[in-house]
Amino acid sequence: MDSNKRKRLEAAGFTVGDAQSFLGLSDAEMALIDMKLALARELRARRDRAAISQAAFARSIGSSQSRVAKMEAADASVSLDLLVRAVLATGAPRRAIAEAIAANNGAVSIIGGGDSVKALKKAGVANKITFISTG
Repeated sequence: MDSNKRKRLEAAGFTVGDAQSFLGLSDAEMALIDMKLALARELRARRDRAAISQAAFARSIGSSQSRVAKMEAADASVSLDLLVRAVLATGAPRRAIAEAIAANNGAVSIIGGGDSVKALKKAGVANKITFISTG
């Protein structure tokens, strides 16, 4: 985030930080989350490029559409192992998994509560937020 945006948000009463500090996560926990997010994005991208629906992909791996949706959302119930196996099932080589994890910059931003969305839109930064919780 550039310093002007940060100053505008802080002037509006927001505390600016990263997901790790907001959630009180250790470096290891944050690394795991970053890897899961990277693999979830890779799975979605590969499935979309192949023009395969979640339901069709689920059938091909012996799973359900709702489980594939959870994989692509990096749901807490989805293991890193399952994400790796799902990406491989798209035909991805092992190198693609390494590249997906390595390319992840870990930039995740979370905001929530009150008039957050309105304030972010007014500051012109709502499109830069990864997740906005409105309650």
